[in-house]
Amino acid sequence: MEKNLKQAGIYFELPVFIVISAVIFYACKQKSGDAGYGQMPPQELPVITLSSLPATTYQYYTASLQGSRDIEIRPQVDGYINKIYVDEGAQVKKGQLLFKIDPQPYIEQLNNANAIYMAAKASLEDAEINVNKLVPLVQNNVISDVQLKSAQAALNVAKANVAQTSAAVQSARINLGYTSITAPASGYIGRIPYKTGSLVGRSTTDPLTVLSETKDVRAYFSMSELNFQQFKEQFPGNTIAEKIKQMPPVELVLATDSVYAQKGKVELAEGQFDKTTGTINFRATFPNAQGLLRSGNTGKIRLVRNLGSSIVIPQEATFELQDKIFVYAVGDSNKVASKPITVAGTSGNYYLVQSGVNQGEKIVYTGLERLRDGAVIQPQPMSMDSLLKAKPML
Repeated sequence: MEKNLKQAGIYFELPVFIVISAVIFYACKQKSGDAGYGQMPPQELPVITLSSLPATTYQYYTASLQGSRDIEIRPQVDGYINKIYVDEGAQVKKGQLLFKIDPQPYIEQLNNANAIYMAAKASLEDAEINVNKLVPLVQNNVISDVQLKSAQAALNVAKANVAQTSAAVQSARINLGYTSITAPASGYIGRIPYKTGSLVGRSTTDPLTVLSETKDVRAYFSMSELNFQQFKEQFPGNTIAEKIKQMPPVELVLATDSVYAQKGKVELAEGQFDKTTGTINFRATFPNAQGLLRSGNTGKIRLVRNLGSSIVIPQEATFELQDKIFVYAVGDSNKVASKPITVAGTSGNYYLVQSGVNQGEKIVYTGLERLRDGAVIQPQPMSMDSLLKAKPML
């Protein structure tokens, strides 16, 4: 029995011995590591030296486009639409026929007015004859002048009737002309809510269509109070109108991110801020001789802002934390430390820095996700010139 217990004891003590040995071995290894053995070498990371460069940045503002005039085409007379000569979205020229309202009632009105006019002229001729006949009789004292005065009064009435009926003829002729509706300007036809046979008139609520005159197109955009303040500081002038005149031509970035070939000019600013949005509205006009822009298009106004000399930092050399932008600056002993920067604008893939770092300072270009403040690196110098050549600023 005792022999068996000893054998059993051997089996219980052996695992404990193995555990103790492993602990001693690990402790010795940790001690040898503390003595300088087995340490990882510093990371090799690319480092760039910051420099100041002439910089231009762009400010973008969402814009909606409208023709220089959006003209409602409305009927001037009542009647049924006989024919529609254009389709929605068609480009038309000034004077081109758009709609035809049934002219027959107005032809009859003109014929009736002409008949009345002819009768009035005949009455005028008769009155003139009567006066001419009585004049010598009165002069020779054959009859009293009362009859002549009565005849002259009838002549005046006849003249008035001729003038009145002549005006009626002209009015009927104008109404007949209104049955042919033409384009008052060159542009593009909008939606046409009516069809052939529809009854329309001067009291109709909706216009026949809306014609957008697009020889010039206006882009409406808004500035925040902060951007408006920067605008006032950027351009010389005592008034807003004078400052607008000093603005360079602006560009229009289309929904496809392509830039419209023609540049525009800012022409107008509203006199006050919108209380709801806290913005002030501007308008820029772009030439549109080719008809590439339409009312209702959207895009972005791009304003050029010259910053003079500014420190340029690639965006991949930065990281964001709590809505702030940081870089890792390389200090003494190649230790890195995070520094916040203030960005004045962007140009392509680069930040234009207003403050936070200085010219000649070194920062880590890539590998920032593996860094912490105080980490030691092995810098690999990288030329800023070569980087700008590979990825030029816009």
